[in-house]
Amino acid sequence: MSALKRSLRLDAAAIGARALDALRAELQLHPKPGLVSFVDSGAHDDMDAQTFVRSIAALDEYFPAIAEAGATTKPFAVLQRLGLDAEQKMLAATGGVNTHRGAIFCLGLLVAAAGHAFARGLPCDGDALTRIALELWGADIAAAAARAGESHGARAVRAYGVRGAREEFLAGLPVLNQVALPALKQAFRLTGCSERARAHALFAIMSELQDTNLLHRGGWEGLVYVQRAARAFLAQGSVLHPGWRACALKLHGDCVALNLSPGGAADTLAAAIFLVSLS
Repeated sequence: MSALKRSLRLDAAAIGARALDALRAELQLHPKPGLVSFVDSGAHDDMDAQTFVRSIAALDEYFPAIAEAGATTKPFAVLQRLGLDAEQKMLAATGGVNTHRGAIFCLGLLVAAAGHAFARGLPCDGDALTRIALELWGADIAAAAARAGESHGARAVRAYGVRGAREEFLAGLPVLNQVALPALKQAFRLTGCSERARAHALFAIMSELQDTNLLHRGGWEGLVYVQRAARAFLAQGSVLHPGWRACALKLHGDCVALNLSPGGAADTLAAAIFLVSLS
């Protein structure tokens, strides 16, 4: 960590604000195959961009609070209660629509780990924060995964033998740390454009993530279809290809027609944007 970053000593409010900004940045990106943006609602008929705006506003107290809980090394039960309360506020704001449950879990834990790290002058890269979260709360995350209820994600994990959000975290967030973050940073170095960097990172995530949202909506065929399409997009040059936007829009239209939405990839992108904001 640089001397400048140490001198800033980001407090819980500042860390929380960066998490909220990351969610806003994910929402603003377009095209995103099957996902909600300010341009359209993607493959969703129960939500639009304003639903997400209300959801993000409902989380404005959650991220600073969980950053503070991490800074003071609160037990997992405290973090879990904050997360459950945040879910209820989200659902109240959206009329019962799940917009950010995945982000409340994964991004929330990373925010808590960031609060812990900044309070102690520790590194705040993705691997370091993942390690902090697992060292402090990993056993409880595993126990919670074993007690997972009947969410769409939990059913997909059981039916297809894939990693859901909890299992991905327990594995060390490999797609976030080994795919999303390198892709986001590399594309920005090459293009100097945040939009294209985020689009490239999203497709890189889609190419690898075992996205339970896709499994819920399209089964194994839906997941494989999106992964293969994302890999083809990357193979032809991704956002460095002059026709990248048209190609991304074509896949967006296909995903809408097939009712496919890689919501897990969107959550992972938001987490990557948050982590880059700390560097």
